[in-house]
Amino acid sequence: MTTAEKTSILPILLLSAAGFTVLTTEFVIVGLLPSMARDLHVSVSQAGLLVTLFAFTVAVVGPALTAWLSRYDRKSLFVSTLLFFGISNILAATAPNIGIMGFARFIPALMLPVFWALASETAVDITGPERAGKAISMISFGIVTATIFGIPVGTLISDAFGWRAAFASIAVLAFIKAIALMLFLPKVPLKKQPASFLKQFGILKNPVVVGHVLLSLLVFAGMFTAYTYLADILERLAGFDGATVGWILMGFGGVGMIGNWFAGRIVDRSPLGATILFAAPMAVGMILLVSIVRSHALLGVVLAFWGIAQAALFTISHVRVMKVAAETPALGASLNISGANAGIGIGAIIGGRVIDINGLDHVGGAAAGVMLLAVAVAFFLKLGTKPKLGHRVTA
Repeated sequence: MTTAEKTSILPILLLSAAGFTVLTTEFVIVGLLPSMARDLHVSVSQAGLLVTLFAFTVAVVGPALTAWLSRYDRKSLFVSTLLFFGISNILAATAPNIGIMGFARFIPALMLPVFWALASETAVDITGPERAGKAISMISFGIVTATIFGIPVGTLISDAFGWRAAFASIAVLAFIKAIALMLFLPKVPLKKQPASFLKQFGILKNPVVVGHVLLSLLVFAGMFTAYTYLADILERLAGFDGATVGWILMGFGGVGMIGNWFAGRIVDRSPLGATILFAAPMAVGMILLVSIVRSHALLGVVLAFWGIAQAALFTISHVRVMKVAAETPALGASLNISGANAGIGIGAIIGGRVIDINGLDHVGGAAAGVMLLAVAVAFFLKLGTKPKLGHRVTA
């Protein structure tokens, strides 16, 4: 690797490291729901609405806020984002009730889509659009490591010291990462003539772009109908204690590295084909989840594939939407993040309602139904569209 290549990769690595903290803040709550619900005197399904609040905030404000802030200095935005996340996690660690906790989750949700959209665009600008998959898989490594270490370590910290300690730990990490970006992230040049706010949103007139955002919504709704309550499934149905759940979640994230690596190498060839490749068998695994939950060997197999597919679909969905919105890639990334987070919020609601009405053992089937709908939409888009993205890309 040449000196120039090493220099160009440094910003991506720094942003990926910062992304670890950003995504841990969003998803760590998955492993903390049971203990948090007990301490705040609400049900697990009610605590699950914190996932919905975060996700819907991202979905609603993400595109507009990204389009508005994309004209400002990137380094300052990235550092400010980490400072916001540090403050919000301190507030979460000291929240006396579910209302204050909701506000603590609202603050970082404002800046998460801005960070991921602009970090993704920066990575693609560095490597070139023909290597967008590999660039975004490097940025997405922060997501994968968040699921490998952030979420399960947060669960282990919660089991040992309480869930408040988990949020306090993330706050410390956020401040450290802010300092690191301030000191070592080089200045990121802005585009000479950034598109106007209205021109950027003109991509929503393209039905292909809208269809791909809808597909991201369905993929993430399917995943998070079950994933939001995975810790509860492992505790109540599989009979594991809190510490064991933490280690299982670490293994779940660990195998996700395989999915992220594989997705980065195949997604540029056929983004929709890659979506179907991982989403269809994932739906089957979700259907089997509850029926095999007492067989720890089979449960391990299902969770391993689920972890691989989930990490792959994070990267695939992001690349897929950015490619069909190639004229405004930052807004395309933000639209994907909005669609994905709308799906996360809807999935948490669906899973919570299924638990309240039918019981926890029906969550896997509900998740599979949504995921199969996503597969159908992907087939429809693959048959009906051939996006052109500055260079030829196969659907």
